[in-house]
Order: sequence, then C-alpha cells, then structure tokens
Amino acid sequence: MKIIERPSPNHDARPEGAKIDILVLHYTGMRTAEEALVRLTDPVSKVSAHYTIDRDGSVYAHVPEERRAFHAGVSWWAGERNVNARSIGIELVNPGHEFGYVPFPDEQIAVLIDLAREIVARRRIPASRIVGHSDVAPARKTDPGELFPWDHLAEFGIGLWASPRNAGGNAVAQDLRAFGYGLAPDVDTPLSTVVTAFQRHFRPTKVDGLWDIECARTLDNLLAKV
Repeated sequence: MKIIERPSPNHDARPEGAKIDILVLHYTGMRTAEEALVRLTDPVSKVSAHYTIDRDGSVYAHVPEERRAFHAGVSWWAGERNVNARSIGIELVNPGHEFGYVPFPDEQIAVLIDLAREIVARRRIPASRIVGHSDVAPARKTDPGELFPWDHLAEFGIGLWASPRNAGGNAVAQDLRAFGYGLAPDVDTPLSTVVTAFQRHFRPTKVDGLWDIECARTLDNLLAKV
C-alpha cells in the first residue's frame, strides 16, 4: 500500500498515558477529494484526520498516529468523552448526504480493509471500539452513513456485525448505553437520535429512529459479542 504524505498542522499531543484504542471512520462530505484534502490540511479549519482514502484507493497521511488529530469533535463512546484523545480517524472520500451521497467503491473499501486491519492489529483495538462518526456524535453527524459496508468489514475483523436472527429481542433502546452509545444523563442527546445512529450502522435498510423488535434482536446479538 502506497501512502502519500499530505501533512496537516492540525494536531497536538495526546494526553499523557492515553491509550489508542478507538478507530473512527468518516466520510469527507465534500464535493471533491481535493476540497477535502485542502480542508483537512488548512490551519484555519482546525480539523484533520490521520488518513484519507480517495475513491481510487489512494491513501493520504495527514497526522502521525502518535498525535491527536481533530476529527471526532464533541463525542462520546463507552464512557470516553474525549474520543480524539484515544482514537485514530480515517476519512473516506464521499460527497455525503449534503452533496449527493453515493456508494463506496470496491477499490476504496479494499484499501480501507488493508489499512484498518494493520492499525487494529498493531494497536490491539477491540472490534467494539471500531465505530463511525455518527456513533460517537449522533446529534451532529451522519457519516459514514447507511451505504457504508459495515457487514463486509466485519468479515475481516474490522468492527462488529450481527443479524436479528436467533435472539430473544429482550434489549430495550436504553441498552444501547451498554454497547457504548452516549445517552442521558451522560450525554444530552435524544434517544431517538441515538436509535437512528444505531440503525444507520447496524440496520441500514430502515433508518427511522423507532426502536423495534429487529433492533432489539440485533442489539442482543451485538451485546453477546462484546
């Protein structure tokens, strides 16, 4: 895998002793790859990621993994409020919901799998801590979105995936907290918004913010894997 250096000035030191144990996947949400690369490396923007993967599979490195990149923003996962401090962020070039959301090309996903597998193995990141931007910031973000192939990535050990089959469906929406999502009183995000984020990741065929038996059975199976 060839990695092209495209450094960003937007980073700082991780807190002393912070373990890198979260991987956050994003889409760029801009019209073109070049627009995204310019923004991610512009000191005025104050945003960055560790890597960006273009739609043809080209990989750009922006911030050294040892440094904290500014990609997750105000966020929460499994009790961690400063997700940036403990995470690596990967951006995938895609116009996103605002500019004509489209499927992710096979070439892009294949390279993501290679890069993510290497990072996960080296950093020993648990599958339950491989998440999307919308998982850690559901009130603000929708990426990488319902077209992202989480099920395919899970076949390679990147993140968790579960079907609603062979589960009792005993989980209630508030059990999303046990999986890692931020809910009141820890995070001031409406429950329906968190349910929507869960559906966007784990039940993308119907994203309506309404908890149902299919969601309950899926979450039951996911919790059994954690």
